[in-house]
Amino acid sequence: MFNWSEKPASTLAEGGVIAPDERLPWVQTGVMGVQHLIAMFGATVLAPILMGFDPNVAILMSGIGTLIFFVMTGGKVPSYLGSSFAFIGVVIAASGYGGQGPNANIGVALGGIIACGLLYFIIGAIVQAVGTGWIERFMPPVVTGSVVAVIGLHLAYIPVKNMAPTAFDAWMQAITFVSVALVAVFTKGMVQRLLILMGLIVASIIYAVLTNGFGLGKPLDLSGIANAAWIGMPSFRAPVFQFNAMLLIAPVAIILVAENLGHIKAVTAMTGKNLDVYMGRAFMGDGVATMVAGSAGGTGVTTYAENIGVMAATKIYSTAIFVIAGAMAIVLGFSPKFGALIQAIPLAVMGGVSIVVFGLIAVAGAKIWVDNKVDFSDNRNLLVAAITLVLGTGDFTLKFGEFALGGIGTATFGAILLNALLSRGSR
Repeated sequence: MFNWSEKPASTLAEGGVIAPDERLPWVQTGVMGVQHLIAMFGATVLAPILMGFDPNVAILMSGIGTLIFFVMTGGKVPSYLGSSFAFIGVVIAASGYGGQGPNANIGVALGGIIACGLLYFIIGAIVQAVGTGWIERFMPPVVTGSVVAVIGLHLAYIPVKNMAPTAFDAWMQAITFVSVALVAVFTKGMVQRLLILMGLIVASIIYAVLTNGFGLGKPLDLSGIANAAWIGMPSFRAPVFQFNAMLLIAPVAIILVAENLGHIKAVTAMTGKNLDVYMGRAFMGDGVATMVAGSAGGTGVTTYAENIGVMAATKIYSTAIFVIAGAMAIVLGFSPKFGALIQAIPLAVMGGVSIVVFGLIAVAGAKIWVDNKVDFSDNRNLLVAAITLVLGTGDFTLKFGEFALGGIGTATFGAILLNALLSRGSR
């Protein structure tokens, strides 16, 4: 079993950093685990809904995948593995999903997800054998910082455009992110470290007062929690291996590599600990987790920038938190009542929290530039970053027959290829 050195509670009040191989007392570690569970929940549930997958399976497999990742990295890399949005476009194309209800052709998508996980694992094995130098030549800090930043910026439309259907909801989003900001700046100790969770609770209470008390919006409805069963089996599905679907979905591994690389670089910058030596194991762990998820009916998984955003805000990078969060997700994957509880959180409040988290992701990308002293007086760096940000934020899409590469995909490949092209003329 991995042993963490315990940091005293006074470290919280002093605003000190909790390193990956350290932990808080177990009670505080458990509470932090809940916060990370909430941070990943919205996106981890939204992605399978958009693809017609069972959200409870996605939650369950995210927990299992996180524990697989922990074991394969030796407990050295703090990360939560959740549903990857990079799969949405290719899964819809491969399965012909119409956008409503369960995906009737989910099997062929699962086969493609497993193929993607296998390719991802192979890339990780190569990195483990020969090092990260060849990847870093293609993905220097200007590229990884751009990719991480564009992930947050690309996701921004979700809360802004899709989670505020009324003017009241937009105001509630503003109240939510202001609540989070106030907790972050004007509180101390454990309350400050739980800024996302505390801001969500405060905003939910305000929402209930304004809607249930004053009738200003859709009332908070808790009946679904009472009616939901405590324990229930998610809908497991079996994969079908179809060559065309596998060929369509497997290249997503390249995007996952870029995401994972950027995330590890971000955590390295934030902690001051060089995690590059675990890069190959991190890729392999994520690949195995994706294969396991696909074999049971879950979405492909990736290291989650949402949780890296939480770590950046709290300065707590202990891997113990993610063991707790992963174990909780496994338990909650079998609990419809938990799903009902999360679903009861007002959409506008979840949107306000998402604005904060996605913004923190974008800033984490900028931090990679700052910490690595990326020189933007160099036109090569300037153009790689500028074009990448607009490709991802504007959801620039390229089609190759039935295959569509959009948003994060074009930004990722664009950053890599453009940097390689412009580097040919540099000394």
